Amino acid sequence: MSSGVGSGSSNNTEVELGSSRRCAACKYLRRRCDPGGCVLAPYFPASRPRRYADVHAVFGTSNVTRLLQGLPVQERGRAADAMAAEAQWRVRDPVYGSAGIIDRLQQQISAAQRDLATTRAELAMARPVAGAQPPPPLMTLPPPPPPASVHVCNAGHLLAVQAPRDEAEEEEPLMDPDVFLDLDDL
Repeated sequence: MSSGVGSGSSNNTEVELGSSRRCAACKYLRRRCDPGGCVLAPYFPASRPRRYADVHAVFGTSNVTRLLQGLPVQERGRAADAMAAEAQWRVRDPVYGSAGIIDRLQQQISAAQRDLATTRAELAMARPVAGAQPPPPLMTLPPPPPPASVHVCNAGHLLAVQAPRDEAEEEEPLMDPDVFLDLDDL
């Protein structure tokens, strides 16, 4: 008889508190939960109390209950999931919620698209076009002229700049005109 009393008392305690059968909403609200009559029980199980706490903080119990009761049974699960997702983002970012996340992702997509377009343009300029002639070889530049002589007075002002010139030297052309004009290939 004592074993029956012990098992009965623990069973009565669970039924009395409803702890094993209460959904996360009813646990949060500290009320009894009838799994058949509680509209929130299928969508907010006891194993996920944070999900309901966020939804409660953002939407409130009466609004969530009224919204779910107003929907057909087959659409309630998706609505509860949508509210839970929005509530989670709204708790993380109280001002913008999921819209802030969407905006940041759109900005990242735009930046990636700009980078991709820039990279494609650079590749197009670097890649020779089919059937086009290869670019001419780079010309070598002549050596730089000798440095000019500069006369500076004591105050640091520039008085004169003179380049040393040898009158016997004539300036040579940078490139042979026949090579430059490439008259033979015409």
